[in-house]
Amino acid sequence: MSFSQKILKWYSEHKRELPWRSTNDPYKIWLSEIMLQQTRVAQGTPYYHKFLKAFATVYDLANAEEEQVLKLWQGLGYYSRARNLHATAKIVVEEYKGKFPTTYRELKSLKGVGDYTASAIASICFNEPEPVVDGNVYRVLARYFGVDLPINSTKGIKYFKELAREVMDANNIRDYNQGIMEFGAIQCAPKKPYCLLCPLNNSCVALQENKVSALPVKLNKTKVKNRFFNYLVFQDDTGKTMLEQRKGRGIWQNLYQFPLLESERILDKSEIKALIKHQKGIPKHNSTLLYNEQPIVHKLSHQHLYTKFWILNTEDALKDGVSWENISSFPVPVLIADFIKTYKI
Repeated sequence: MSFSQKILKWYSEHKRELPWRSTNDPYKIWLSEIMLQQTRVAQGTPYYHKFLKAFATVYDLANAEEEQVLKLWQGLGYYSRARNLHATAKIVVEEYKGKFPTTYRELKSLKGVGDYTASAIASICFNEPEPVVDGNVYRVLARYFGVDLPINSTKGIKYFKELAREVMDANNIRDYNQGIMEFGAIQCAPKKPYCLLCPLNNSCVALQENKVSALPVKLNKTKVKNRFFNYLVFQDDTGKTMLEQRKGRGIWQNLYQFPLLESERILDKSEIKALIKHQKGIPKHNSTLLYNEQPIVHKLSHQHLYTKFWILNTEDALKDGVSWENISSFPVPVLIADFIKTYKI
């Protein structure tokens, strides 16, 4: 039995019943694939249902306001995925009359759709014999064939794509691609893979050479940057606060937040008061209180945010203030959402 036949057999016996597995609709497949990038299935599934309820078709998503899309996405992280999702829906409606392209090449031209997502949609929806290579597939191939090329190097990416094409089952590409991804997620897991009961164990190079924990190889390119955030939580006598929208191409683009002062290190009360004095557009306030003594450390893939929330009380009504009753309707980063849940006026 070949490698691909063993994968298909395993998949027929062990596949999970997931909502997007019962459809060939490219809109639903695309939605699930974008959501599951860098997201666990258990976390992504409720969002998948939520999005389909709000946007049953690509037309509904294209016609939505970006704020509504970002609000529904809140908590999934990597918000550029949500913005790209919205932009691509508009392209599909305006340029393709609501029908997704049917080929790998055309799909790959869509915003936010890379090699993996284009391969997944083309193979699952249109049976195009295009191999998928995600983190799970890299792991299975690297271990089974004993490949120690870094999976995030130019040479490694090219090699694994070619290897994936060689071993795929072109005649049953839909199930094969889903099968090898599922195999990597469940059987050949990152930690504690089930090698003893694995249908590939008698020919797995990594198992034979005791390299299972060493493969796949990944270059460590990520340098974590520490940033220090000071959020100014204003509140006036009418129960209103201030929100601003993040602009630019940094993290959390177009999400809302309390006015932010970023510093080069953790600041104490006297230092934050001195910093506020030099800022334009800050409302007059009669008290400055620190909400959290210890900074909240919010970890992103390339950044660690050391965050303090400062409560500033003002007697003057805040111009364009937002009531605390309505604040939950705004799309905000999880860091802000967690504060809103716990803070009592």
